[in-house]
Amino acid sequence: MSALLETKGLRKYFDTPMGTLHAVDGVDLAIDGGRTLGVVGESGCGKSTLGRTILRLTEPTDGQVLYAGSDIARFSAQRMNAIRRDLQLIFQDPLSSLNPRMTVSEIIAEPLRVFKITGGRDEMDDRVAHLMKTVGLADRFANSYPHELDGGRRQRIGIARALASSPKFIVCDEPVSALDVSIQAQILNLLMDLQEEHAISYMFITHNLSVVKHISQEIMVMYLGQCIEKASSEELFANPLHPYTRALLAAIPVPSLEARKKRKGTIKGEVSNPIDPKPGCRFAPRCSLASSECAGEDIILRESGAGHLVACVKNGTSS
Repeated sequence: MSALLETKGLRKYFDTPMGTLHAVDGVDLAIDGGRTLGVVGESGCGKSTLGRTILRLTEPTDGQVLYAGSDIARFSAQRMNAIRRDLQLIFQDPLSSLNPRMTVSEIIAEPLRVFKITGGRDEMDDRVAHLMKTVGLADRFANSYPHELDGGRRQRIGIARALASSPKFIVCDEPVSALDVSIQAQILNLLMDLQEEHAISYMFITHNLSVVKHISQEIMVMYLGQCIEKASSEELFANPLHPYTRALLAAIPVPSLEARKKRKGTIKGEVSNPIDPKPGCRFAPRCSLASSECAGEDIILRESGAGHLVACVKNGTSS
């Protein structure tokens, strides 16, 4: 099966007064139709920039973004506009991403109007009503404004807006991080139901590994702009190889005093400077397994079996 969306050597650098910030640095990924790739890592590791660069909301510095076999990173603005209805984004903050001057129905109808999807006013109203029902928004909220609703309902508006153009690929940028736990479960189940019904592909960005395990078939771990480990969800949780991945998994809250006493893998030290980073493993300054082998040249992803890729000279094993 050929991937719906791929990136090859994707890079996004930003010029700063201090030097060049390597926000996304040579990321390769592939997402099949109807599948979910989870992207995890600490705040500032480049997850959101990666998603925005794939959608070309931020222009890539280098590399390829292949959608249905075509390199959209090279598309003109006109060619890009023609496929934007297939590529959508659910924002992290459900309030700041919604126009406060527009009602719920107007916000959901906006993509229909922009992409000229519906023929007339009646057809548009029917489509908006259907989308509201799909995401679990009652009809009585159609003329409400975003500030009048709670976080869960606002996020449902964002999901309905993303679904309005019948997309094939959606970047979900921490869509449940601003919600309480009970609402998180509702939104995750909704996204999974929509994926099953419409065969939508997701790139699910989060720092919560409990959440990503629930929704993703494959997980990619990022650190300072680079992919350092990638495997199926089951394999990554059962056999984490990179020391950073192990530390992330060890940090998952466990409702047990015994488990907390046995917890290992706490990360110590400071994050390396992402501006003009030196060659070598960027996690090495915080890694208890680091040695001279980790410096001098960048560590590439190597397969460790069963499609499990890791960028670690120790292969994630202790000495």
